[in-house]
Amino acid sequence: MFRLPVLVFLTLAIAFGGGAWSASWMLKATSGFGAIELGAWSAYPEIQTASADPFARAHRAGDGRILLGRAEGLVFTADTDGTGAALSGRCAYEISGTTPPARFWTLRVADAGGTPVEAKPRFPDSLNSWTTLRRTDGSFSIRLNAAPEPGNWIRLDAPGAVSFILTLIDTPTAASANIADLDMPEIARIGCRDA
Repeated sequence: MFRLPVLVFLTLAIAFGGGAWSASWMLKATSGFGAIELGAWSAYPEIQTASADPFARAHRAGDGRILLGRAEGLVFTADTDGTGAALSGRCAYEISGTTPPARFWTLRVADAGGTPVEAKPRFPDSLNSWTTLRRTDGSFSIRLNAAPEPGNWIRLDAPGAVSFILTLIDTPTAASANIADLDMPEIARIGCRDA
């Protein structure tokens, strides 16, 4: 007698619950389509434009952050090093090379959820184009680890996975047609404290 209503209820619960779960998972899993990947770095140049796909718009609305428009800049994120290994807050890294042309850029560390990782007081948790020491050819080398080092250094001492966020402000790169030909800084793992 109650077999049919129970089966209908169970079917509807699985359908609606599975649909809500899959939509939530998809919105958390990606910032949309149209990612540009340059080595370990990836960016979504269309995420703030009118031509953004529905997933990017939903992600942007749910995230609650103000994003840069295409003419304002471009945000690159790295979740892996140059070998493809996931970035860890318990490891030391070196980011070296050059950035694409930009009026100003910043480099910071974020946790797996995208929240900036704050360093202890008086320790740098980010660097920018004005404070980074450069070689005569314009390239730079930035160390990220827990122990202070001379030169360009960002304190990195966090549990779990991290990501590096490179933000280019007022860059012609965002509107460039050949954005895939840009030179991005290399990320090399130096070592890990847990290994």
